[in-house]
Amino acid sequence: MTPVLLILIALAGTSKGAQFSVAPPETVTVKSDSLALRAVLYRPSGRGPFPGVLFSHGSGHASGVGADGLADQRHPELLGPVFARHGYAFLYLYRRGEGLSRGQGEAAADIMDKELAEHGQTARNAVQIRLLDDGDQSDAVAGLAFLRTLPDVDPRRIAVAGHSFGGSLTLLLAARDTSLRAAVLFSGSGLSWDRSSELRARLRAAADNVHAPVFFIHAANDFSTAPGESLGVEMGRAGRPHRVKIYPAVGHTPADGHDFIHLAIASWESDVFDFLDPLMKK
Repeated sequence: MTPVLLILIALAGTSKGAQFSVAPPETVTVKSDSLALRAVLYRPSGRGPFPGVLFSHGSGHASGVGADGLADQRHPELLGPVFARHGYAFLYLYRRGEGLSRGQGEAAADIMDKELAEHGQTARNAVQIRLLDDGDQSDAVAGLAFLRTLPDVDPRRIAVAGHSFGGSLTLLLAARDTSLRAAVLFSGSGLSWDRSSELRARLRAAADNVHAPVFFIHAANDFSTAPGESLGVEMGRAGRPHRVKIYPAVGHTPADGHDFIHLAIASWESDVFDFLDPLMKK
């Protein structure tokens, strides 16, 4: 039996961890280059040190609403308490130009939408890779550094999680930072995967170099489940520990499926912490 399969069997057999009371959330400032980004920090009550998780949201707009009229999904108030009650410090970082960080640089989806309108899909895809490898990644790296400085966070027990564009960012971070314990991708690149060969190549290369176990999560009615399925195959080929799970459809539309992370917390909660706890709480 391969080491990867042994790890997956161990992860599948772990039990749900103890529940913690949750301290009031705190809004903090994270410096990223010349930017002063805002983040919301959730922690269990008590002194710690606790394992920490940096969360990367999807790409968004300064207005909080896309050209399609759909609101950007930003719900730290839903996710933070879930992680905190399982014993994790959870940093929800608003990257440049978005939400609480509006006015600090330009939001990723605004940049990509403008490029698409002016120069087409190929140019938009190139900008997306640049943001994943530079601007937005710089913000996420700054968030990791900040999380590690907190006195009640154990800097040796850090994981990353992300949704949509933030899921892609999470995989790139896990390939870059070999000290990370785990990564969880919710609907990672579900909207962009079929539209960008550059993104597919970049993420497959990252999957070949990730050493931390990765959990790929999609709902069956996501825009595409191919990212998790394909990247899981890639990690298996490279001998990297991973897990892939496609959950039943949520809601009625691909947008609902893509927002599985917020709409179906009860569906994924036990699985995610069965995955994280053996990696983070030792």
